[in-house]
Amino acid sequence: MLPRRSIKVITLGCAKNTVDSEKLMAQLKLSNIRILRDGDRGRADTVIINTCGFINDAKEESVDTILGYIEQKRKGRIRDVFVMGCLSERYKKPLQAEIPEVDEYFGVNDLEAVVKRAGAEFRSSLLGERELTTPKHYAYLKIAEGCDRRCSFCAIPGIRGQHISRPAEDIIAEAKLLAAKGVKELILISQDLTYYGLDTYKKQMLPQLVEQLSDLKLFTWIRLHYLFPTNFPDRLLDVIVSRPDVCNYIDIPLQHINSRILASMRRGVNRESTIALVKKFREKLPDAALRTAFIVGYPGETPEEFEELKNFISDVQFDRAGVFTYSPEEDTYAFGLTDDVPEEVKHRRAAEIMELQQEISLSRNTQKVGNTFKVLIDRLEGEYYIGRTEFDSPEVDNEVLINVGGKLKIGEFYMVKIDRADEFDLYGTIIN
Repeated sequence: MLPRRSIKVITLGCAKNTVDSEKLMAQLKLSNIRILRDGDRGRADTVIINTCGFINDAKEESVDTILGYIEQKRKGRIRDVFVMGCLSERYKKPLQAEIPEVDEYFGVNDLEAVVKRAGAEFRSSLLGERELTTPKHYAYLKIAEGCDRRCSFCAIPGIRGQHISRPAEDIIAEAKLLAAKGVKELILISQDLTYYGLDTYKKQMLPQLVEQLSDLKLFTWIRLHYLFPTNFPDRLLDVIVSRPDVCNYIDIPLQHINSRILASMRRGVNRESTIALVKKFREKLPDAALRTAFIVGYPGETPEEFEELKNFISDVQFDRAGVFTYSPEEDTYAFGLTDDVPEEVKHRRAAEIMELQQEISLSRNTQKVGNTFKVLIDRLEGEYYIGRTEFDSPEVDNEVLINVGGKLKIGEFYMVKIDRADEFDLYGTIIN
């Protein structure tokens, strides 16, 4: 049978949106619809845009993308434009008023409605099926939806709803499907991994879930994304230590170190407990990569409090650190606070943090020179094969560049000796 129509799916935002789009694409493909991804050649008669509505930059990107495809619709190149995801969940009515040319808007939990509106048959029995958009050797696995945290700056609970843990048996089943597709690196994601199980099992069950996934013996690497510092489950560190397939990688956005700001942010921690937690990481997992993120320019942040944050970053020497400038978000507690740090000051502080982190990154990368690591090859770019160690997550962390005369296999592991380093990349040679 020839495809009835062709649909391009555009995914913006985080890895959780990636998973949602992959499930949508699987449903469409099962109805004999030709699927195009962003960047694919060929014309589609319908475009579905999976949007992000988290912070200002993400919202602007989503709106610009919608407007770009509406312009193509006006020129007759596209018949239908559908919008789904966080932006349309959060701003459906204003979007309908401002961009009425969109044929229909859908929220974050409207998968069945999107599938049917696209002219496909929705199959509830195949919800674990996905059309992977990542390279086939790694994939994201969402273990929960929503969030029960009430951080003052974050609109996600209002967009995605309360935390709902997926049943462990469903997660295991989906993991097996991904392994059958050739996935070697499984990346667990949710708004807050550490909350997993509290709603359904009445206790934190992330360590047990990771053990169950490890027991499958199907993946070389299991990576954990988006851990939360409050009530961090100590047993998880024991699991990482004892399981060679669980990456030595802690991704835990700390947001700040000043106790007053952390209290206003409603993070459930203070300076002392944060320092104690980081110390525990370093003691139990001395070789692990620590990844974090911070917000600068939060309402009331003084120069002294910013310097406190800089000193903390300098002292801890995080392997990876991102920084965001504070932006007031409707329907959050912090939206009622006075946004009194000027934009130019916010951006200057962010630049100072990134300059500091660049120096730290160079120092930590330089320490790896002369050592040998297992590297997973992601792609070929020009004369370099690009790979990652277990200390690096795809798209957001450092990469290993390998210049070889012969051919390497994408998605395979190689032992690589690091010859040199810069701020964000390592350069290495294959060890036979």
